Amino acid sequence: MDSKSDILDKLRRSFRSGVTTSEQFRGAQLSQLMSMIKDNEEEILQALHKDLGKPKFEAILAEIDIVINELHYAIDNLHNWMQPEYVTKSLATKFDDCFVRREPLGVVLIIGPWNYPLQLLILPMVGAIAAGNCVIIKPSEVSAATDELIADLIPKYLSQDCYAVVRGGPEETKALLQNRFDHIFYTGSQAVARSILQQASVHLTPVTLELGGKCPCLIFGQVGIAAAARRLAWAKFFNAGQSCVAPDYVLCSQATCDALLPALREALKDFYGNTPQTSPDFSRIVSQRHWTRLTELLKKSSAKVVVGGESDQEDKYIAPTVLVDVAADDVLMEEEIFGPILPIVTVESLKKAIDFVNGMEKPLALYVFSDENSVATTVLEKTSSGGFCSNDGIIHMTLPGLPFGGVGASGWGSYHGRWGFEAFSHRRACMMRGWAMERLNGLRYPPYRDDKLSWLRWTASPKKSCSLM
Repeated sequence: MDSKSDILDKLRRSFRSGVTTSEQFRGAQLSQLMSMIKDNEEEILQALHKDLGKPKFEAILAEIDIVINELHYAIDNLHNWMQPEYVTKSLATKFDDCFVRREPLGVVLIIGPWNYPLQLLILPMVGAIAAGNCVIIKPSEVSAATDELIADLIPKYLSQDCYAVVRGGPEETKALLQNRFDHIFYTGSQAVARSILQQASVHLTPVTLELGGKCPCLIFGQVGIAAAARRLAWAKFFNAGQSCVAPDYVLCSQATCDALLPALREALKDFYGNTPQTSPDFSRIVSQRHWTRLTELLKKSSAKVVVGGESDQEDKYIAPTVLVDVAADDVLMEEEIFGPILPIVTVESLKKAIDFVNGMEKPLALYVFSDENSVATTVLEKTSSGGFCSNDGIIHMTLPGLPFGGVGASGWGSYHGRWGFEAFSHRRACMMRGWAMERLNGLRYPPYRDDKLSWLRWTASPKKSCSLM
């Protein structure tokens, strides 16, 4: 097998040849990527079930169709994205062509996570291919079956001169990062992100970080509790809570909490029956190590379990679990849970809830449930988060027209749709000048005089429109 540096050199030679720059090549590779997903849907579903116990329904929605929709969107819009963007000119540049040209960065590295091992690896790859880059992808070794399948499929469908898969664990990733890339795109934990940043800094490599954090769900004002409970339960326990945009905790009044609990019990019974462990629609924790981390959190917590709490180590199962009487300093509030455990924190008012959210790191997503528009608007205007959604969870990230990404500790940069194309493009400022207006240009040449300066300032002023000519 080629070494990592050999693979990188091969891709860099391909990029420098210019093969990836044409619209025809980019479109063809995106179409091939779509064929890969469609042709191998059953194999993908099997791998995802082996890795995470993912139900077919969830896997198709969150791993297959979301990627296919993104590919359709990119293919349909690629021509427009590649066009130069002409900018407003001053009088001094009236006869020049002034535009922004999107150019590929070069050879980029995409490091994917294990929780959505297809979606979160291939979606950024769509943007990278559309932008004209060569790409190395590094699937997560934790989701081993999907890792192996992707490594097998990518060379069969995409140009082996321009795209490659590198497999392995933390040591292999560390060795890979010792090479110089033109961009690194990482989805995963904040701890690993810090290590990636340190290694990227050696080569001054720009980095996009898609992280996570404790995504809050605020429930205030008048609200239909039954519908709120169902949407909350679906968003939280989809993929057994192993979603970076899952509601991590709920903030509400005590009265709302008292009404919400029976509604949540009813919703979970409707979703997964009386024994969720036997339901074909509930996923499993990805590994024994992650199962142990989550069960240890439950053991250490001082909060009261009111729904669920059961677990089975051999089955890597943790029941959909809800806790109340959760203190602000409880162990469950220290870090992102990333599992089927939902703490409910009671606060006196919406203002207190907003203060609570603003006292923590900015989350990747923020949710508010309320029938009152003023409540949703207040939360939107007085908080900051990567994404925002009212009266539902997760859904906002499925729309290609919206940027997906974090802010602060929840991530740097964004992607999906046009935003993914932009993430992997250099916006090159271009001015194409001719030889006209040399007399006007002469105003800038020495010897300098005050009257020249006055004329120059007038011609360059944005207040003086080109329509004067």
